[in-house]
Amino acid sequence: MTDDASNGWEAVARAFIAARSGVGADVVRNWSRSLPTGAAVLDLGCGAGVPVSRVLAEQGCQLHGIDASPTLVEAWRHRFPQAPVACEAAEASAFFDRAFDGIVAIGLLFLLEPAAQRAVIARVAAALVPRGRFLFTAPEQAVRWNDLLTGRASVSLGRDAYRRLLAEAGLQLERESIDGGGNHYFDAVRRRGGAVPSHASVRPLESD
Repeated sequence: MTDDASNGWEAVARAFIAARSGVGADVVRNWSRSLPTGAAVLDLGCGAGVPVSRVLAEQGCQLHGIDASPTLVEAWRHRFPQAPVACEAAEASAFFDRAFDGIVAIGLLFLLEPAAQRAVIARVAAALVPRGRFLFTAPEQAVRWNDLLTGRASVSLGRDAYRRLLAEAGLQLERESIDGGGNHYFDAVRRRGGAVPSHASVRPLESD
């Protein structure tokens, strides 16, 4: 166990900023075009804001950011000084108490333990407006590996498990895509009138 809410990313934040490329910008740009004009969008694991938040800002979205690394949050705030940002773990963020047209989690979900992934998906669903969209990355196969920068374990639950968890939360997986770096994207929409768990009904984190 560790009290590092960033899961090791604060220690490598400077290296991450230097290494982050524009890979995936085209996928995020295309996704943002499915949102209403001036959409309120939450970037989970926003990092320093490149390229995801930058693309969303260019598309006219109202940005909100969450990241558990103080260094990355400071860099994000420098780029988007008027946008709200919180330095906290995604699975415990108070930002989920408001509604969003879209939520993105690029390079984040698989950093969390399976129970935390389930909790985040449930909270995302509860925070989305009807027909709101959720875009996240994870390998399509169920797999565990160690992150190259932090050395910490990452886990993808796999397409079938993510499809099931999304459906249980009131979200429907509509599209999948792959960017130039081989990263796999899942694009889900909140079903209109679907049963979405309330904030009070989200289960506490539990060990798998």
